[in-house]
Amino acid sequence: MSFNIALSGIQAINEQLESVSHNIANAGTYGFKSSRANFSSVYAGEQANGVQIGSVTQNIGRNGSAIGTGRGLDASIQGRGFFVGRDSQGVLSYTRVGIFEPSKDGYLIDASGRRAQGYGPTVNGVQGPMGDIRIPTGQIPAVASTRVSYVGNLSADWTAPALPFDPANANTYNMVKQSVVYDALGGEHTVSQYFVKAAAPANTVTVHYAFDGGAPLAATRNLSFGANGQLPAGIPTTPLTLTPTNGAGPINFAIDYTGTTQFAGEANTTTNRPDGYPSGSFLGVDLAADGSVVAKYSNDQRQIVGTLALATFASEGNLTSINDTSWVANNSSGDPLYTTPGVGLGGKLATSSLEGSNVDITAELVGLMTSQRNYQANSKVITAENQMMQALMQAL
Repeated sequence: MSFNIALSGIQAINEQLESVSHNIANAGTYGFKSSRANFSSVYAGEQANGVQIGSVTQNIGRNGSAIGTGRGLDASIQGRGFFVGRDSQGVLSYTRVGIFEPSKDGYLIDASGRRAQGYGPTVNGVQGPMGDIRIPTGQIPAVASTRVSYVGNLSADWTAPALPFDPANANTYNMVKQSVVYDALGGEHTVSQYFVKAAAPANTVTVHYAFDGGAPLAATRNLSFGANGQLPAGIPTTPLTLTPTNGAGPINFAIDYTGTTQFAGEANTTTNRPDGYPSGSFLGVDLAADGSVVAKYSNDQRQIVGTLALATFASEGNLTSINDTSWVANNSSGDPLYTTPGVGLGGKLATSSLEGSNVDITAELVGLMTSQRNYQANSKVITAENQMMQALMQAL
């Protein structure tokens, strides 16, 4: 009987050593969760008959440290939750390894080649459905300008020109500024604004307009400043129409001067920004801290093409492991609850970083030494039993 008990102890320790050695080997694996072998007694009726590994516990709830990578498509979860991936068979799996990249088919995939799951772009305040995150890797169309925001200081020290306005004569205006607008084909057009201080009243500046270096328009705009050097609140915008010659439709846009001032000192421009943009080619994709997948294009535009989903479980420790860093749900873990990073039970994202292994090397080495002592103790039992049997046989 003693032989069997000691032998079961050695076998159980060997299984424990497999768990310890596996933990140590994966101390540098991103997203790895350590496991612990739990001993339990074996009984034959009411008689103790040895020991065995009763269960192996995964330490999923303990997070590893965040390791900076500097890569825009890496992310670690600070708190609960798992990234969600779908394989070619449609099976959903869950991981803490946030390594993503665009696939050749235009989808966001994880380090195992599974399609990352997330929510589609928000339209009219409604978040898109959950599914594969599609990345438009081609050309995005141009958008025609509808507005130009201009903010600056039109100096109160200006002197009103003595001659009538003539764009060919710089002495007939105080300042000229150009703004760029875009037509529906992405063509750029220049809007010239000539600022002319009025002789009376002195707080008025007249703006003349010209398109693409052509003759000035008949339409002008008078900016009348208050005694405090500021425009009155709620001033209307200046509507203009530019007709391109490249086949694009007319550009109907407005210039907004809200925030422009007339203070003494140097004249300057702080904002001269149109909306609209030319067409652009796909350059790459980044992750934002809220889980947004942001596509970047050559026209300096950034578009949110989806938001990563996180899954949480009522009993995440009971998830079924399919490899060292991925799990699938089962009846014991409960069904996944999907959310976005930082919402509900889902943890926040730390971009350009990855979660390291949660293995405690010091604790594993201590466990290794403890297992060695236990192994020696069981070996001594077998040795002592063998000696007793030999003595008994010699006495017969």
